[in-house]
Amino acid sequence: MPVVDNIAALEAIVGKASPTIDLKVIDHVDATAQRWLACAPLMFAGVGDGDGIAITLAGGGAGFARSDGATLSVPLDLVDDPALLQPGHGFGSLFLLPGVGETLRINGRVLDPEGGTARIAVEECYVHCAKALIRSEFWKAGTDGRDAVPGNEGDFVTAARFMALATIDPAGRADLSPKGDPAGRLSRIEGDALLFPDRPGNRRTDSFRNIIVQPRVAAALLIPGSMMVATLTGAASLTDDTAVRARFTVRDKQPLLATRIDELAIRLAPSAALARAALWPAATAPGDIRPAKMLAEHLRLNRHKGLGARLASAVVSIPGLMQKGLDTDYENNLC
Repeated sequence: MPVVDNIAALEAIVGKASPTIDLKVIDHVDATAQRWLACAPLMFAGVGDGDGIAITLAGGGAGFARSDGATLSVPLDLVDDPALLQPGHGFGSLFLLPGVGETLRINGRVLDPEGGTARIAVEECYVHCAKALIRSEFWKAGTDGRDAVPGNEGDFVTAARFMALATIDPAGRADLSPKGDPAGRLSRIEGDALLFPDRPGNRRTDSFRNIIVQPRVAAALLIPGSMMVATLTGAASLTDDTAVRARFTVRDKQPLLATRIDELAIRLAPSAALARAALWPAATAPGDIRPAKMLAEHLRLNRHKGLGARLASAVVSIPGLMQKGLDTDYENNLC
């Protein structure tokens, strides 16, 4: 199987991100993101150092996590595996909001805990596109059919429709990326390895860049509607092998890239955090949270403003333009 093992080869396959993509990233949790946290019942978190990473979930009622702008705070008793949150470790997180396709990502470093609360020094905050949750039909799940959820790891992996992939670079900067697909097209186990595809996104390729320089990864896989979660760790590699990519064809379109995870360790278990979050049936999305408007606000707040940032901020501030662009992308570039 051919391996993509350098950035030039990666960009030749998936393309380069637009220079404006990074402009949506701010270095604090602004008022719009704090409002998101106030409504969010679930967080995925990847935590680790330059030698590897692990993944866990945290959840409770809406607003279980909070931020003062510079710091993110999460009660340790609401984390499935609180022992992972070691001071100094890199931290990448993904917050889901019922009924909303986009996700909120907050990255940083774990600080010393305070009074049973994990604290994270925030380095990055941004809104991620809705493609993963749209592809997985995440919010369409109900509570029926839980008894039919596969009870062994291999069948569960095949039936999964949503993945949170955690990666980390040698300096300990963590990233958590959402992925979604129909059952049988998100992931599968072949032999001793797990395979999954890459679909069109924003081309930031943070997780793939991390894998090239530091292959230890972790992931959580879900079947929307079930409280079971498959968590895994292993060593990842990237491939553009035609035969591998063909196995993940959706709507007659092959993915450009696939990831293989070797040295695979999988644990299938119920998640207390997921049960507390009570995601399904999905509640109505909060009417005052609009991801497109948040994106525009984050562009405005970006502190590394050059001419490109000012132009981008001016363009997306036109009423309805950002939402129209997102809707078009979601309709035409899912596969």
